[in-house]
Amino acid sequence: MDNICHTLVGAALGEAGLKRRTRLGNATLMIAANLPDIDVLVFASNTPSVAFRRGWTHGVLAQVVLPVILTGIMFGLAHLRRRPREDAPVSVPWLFALSVIGIYSHVFLDYLNNYGVRLLAPIDWRWFYGDTLFIIDPWLLLILGAGVWLARRNGTPRAAGGAVIFATCYVVIMLLSARTARSTVVDVWRETRGQVPQALMVGPVPITPIRRDIVVDAGDHYETGSFSWWSGAVTFDPTPVPKNDQGPIVAAAARDRGIRAFLVWSRFPYWDLQRVADGTRVTVRDMRFGGAIGSRFAMTTIVRD
Repeated sequence: MDNICHTLVGAALGEAGLKRRTRLGNATLMIAANLPDIDVLVFASNTPSVAFRRGWTHGVLAQVVLPVILTGIMFGLAHLRRRPREDAPVSVPWLFALSVIGIYSHVFLDYLNNYGVRLLAPIDWRWFYGDTLFIIDPWLLLILGAGVWLARRNGTPRAAGGAVIFATCYVVIMLLSARTARSTVVDVWRETRGQVPQALMVGPVPITPIRRDIVVDAGDHYETGSFSWWSGAVTFDPTPVPKNDQGPIVAAAARDRGIRAFLVWSRFPYWDLQRVADGTRVTVRDMRFGGAIGSRFAMTTIVRD
């Protein structure tokens, strides 16, 4: 999810009452809810970001180590700043508990979208996809933002607590609907094609929680479509998208450092080859992110003649 959403989760949990458990409780929750995204620092290096993101800092090792590190930092900060008389005392167990809550909320929310997260890194580098919420979910932002605003305005945790419960119910409903939609698409595909898909995404779309985009790996090509809860209908587009992943030019392009990094991250890669003056321009994209959005998630190299 986006970092505004992560921050609002931490803030809502704090305003619901957890911030009163220890000094710097609110700050701990909001920092912890964003801490796994410290891997954005990779953008300042020469390491291709897509190969590094949502790995080391989101996996099982980080899930154990990051709460300990943050607890130590917040404990030190709590003793460096002067304490107003009305402040709660600092509690190491609660600082640790809030760090764990914030960090696990981050990892869980990242799992829910179709970008993916490597939950078991560095033991296992597989990607896990929840295909439940779009990476920026306006309804979740609205629910949590309203709860935090009302709680601070009224000086009571009731609104924030209600927002946390409402947001949790929304996520659970979306999880169940995602699983049901996926089963429906698998059944339709099996009935019409006579086989189970090699790979499948029934993913969320922006703004509209009742509609889902479909990507099916059909071997040498992908098929796309949509599913709507209004009608319960599964619709496949008439034109398949070829993978174009065979041949010596693609094999040569796949040895490029940037392309290799992209393939670490990609889920449904497809290739575009164009002749240019000094060779072939090879571009690889991912079917998860089509159209204008997909143009940002691409990697290109030139294979010389």
